[in-house]
Amino acid sequence: MTIDQFEATLTQANPPADLNPILQGLWYDARGNWEQAHNIAQSREGTQRYDRLHAYLHRKEGDRFNANYWYRRANATFFNGSLEEEWQELVQQNL
Repeated sequence: MTIDQFEATLTQANPPADLNPILQGLWYDARGNWEQAHNIAQSREGTQRYDRLHAYLHRKEGDRFNANYWYRRANATFFNGSLEEEWQELVQQNL
């Protein structure tokens, strides 16, 4: 699946069944369901990719302190681009 194909699924009522959980979280986030995306991020705390999603979600929430905690847990630096750029980067990394 390409990023364009992934973005095309955002018009559907539900994420495609075969998406990995990180992409499901990013799908829910793009559809405005931050809480569902956050539930996915929390489901495997301590796993780097989930912690990275968690960091992005708290950055989007506006909680930089909490976001920094999760970036550190994910062994990543704070993302300085736009939220859209970070979302796209995370999608690309998880396709």
